[in-house]
Amino acid sequence: MPEEATARLLDRFLAGLRPLDPVALWAHGSLAGGDYQERRSDLDLIAVLKEPVRPGTVRDLIRLHRRLSTEEPLAAQLHCSYLTPGTTAGAGRSYPTWAHGTVMRRPVTPVTRRELHAFGRVLHGVPPADLVPPVPESELRAFVVRDQKEFWRPSVDKPGLWTRDIWVDLGTVTFARATVTLRDGRLISKREALELLPGLGAPPEVVEDISRRRYGDTTVPTPAWTRRRAVLTRDFLGRAIDGLVAAHEGVTRG
Repeated sequence: MPEEATARLLDRFLAGLRPLDPVALWAHGSLAGGDYQERRSDLDLIAVLKEPVRPGTVRDLIRLHRRLSTEEPLAAQLHCSYLTPGTTAGAGRSYPTWAHGTVMRRPVTPVTRRELHAFGRVLHGVPPADLVPPVPESELRAFVVRDQKEFWRPSVDKPGLWTRDIWVDLGTVTFARATVTLRDGRLISKREALELLPGLGAPPEVVEDISRRRYGDTTVPTPAWTRRRAVLTRDFLGRAIDGLVAAHEGVTRG
């Protein structure tokens, strides 16, 4: 069960959506997968609205999110994509999404769609299986390889990114999760990913740093450690991603 502040935010968010007649509201990510850490984890949601998301609807949604951001401490971490029953099968399309204080368009990726089927949490309305088609194994694997090759590997070559906690955390955890998905066909939590990372060759001090900030002490790292952590992480991920892609790219094409 979510903690008090999270539960209150979700209740208020759903109440704010009711004038738009939501068919469903689902959680994925950490909240659904059992590894949610209040005030540290994002709230990853999918809302399915009955009517098409027109410009007037988007303006209503912006007002809702902005109002919550002034009244609820956790609202900045609430991210939500807006679908309609007729668009949920559109794996290749992008949807209006509120994230990081603004509206953008994002796809609902094969990983997110698989999460919804595997352990999506129904906060309102019908379950994901009623509206979202299953994700074929080949589509999931191809997406994971492409994400590692085309997004994460080029990012490793941009040193400035890796002095930031978020890049170190997501880069290493996403690699571990990708490895398990491609090897076993499973989706795993961030906690499971952190437990597996040392065995995948990740620097133990980097894994400990991520775990400490996620589950324990939130002390800001020193500049010296931040610089060293960036070098360690990039050295690990560059080699690791190259090996993972080489091992699986031909298989997904086949």
